[in-house]
Amino acid sequence: MRIHLTSVYVDDQDRALRFYTEVLGFVKKTDVPVGEYRWLTVVSPDEPGGVELLLEPDAHPAAKVFKEALVSDGIPLTQFAVDDVAAEHDRLRKLGVVFTQEPADMGAVITAVFDDTCGNLIQIAQQK
Repeated sequence: MRIHLTSVYVDDQDRALRFYTEVLGFVKKTDVPVGEYRWLTVVSPDEPGGVELLLEPDAHPAAKVFKEALVSDGIPLTQFAVDDVAAEHDRLRKLGVVFTQEPADMGAVITAVFDDTCGNLIQIAQQK
């Protein structure tokens, strides 16, 4: 068994696609109309056949409440691995990304947390 797909709930699929591709650097893999929304996934350019991230609409009332509670408590919805948190932090900051946690040494990892502009906090982490 392996992880094939995971989701982030987004409040606007078009804005999410722009942010996750143009700012974070992911690549669009799937874009299929499904009613008023789309089955919209992105992947890492380093692993085009790897785990897909579904940019899932947060239309269900529970999704919005869940996202708001996590953000209110400062809890990231998910985490992405990077080779160098400091370098990625600098690159993203120059692109206008807002960080809610600056790079921090957490023992075995270095982490930072940013706002994805779609209602989520996302953590980046570097293994030491």
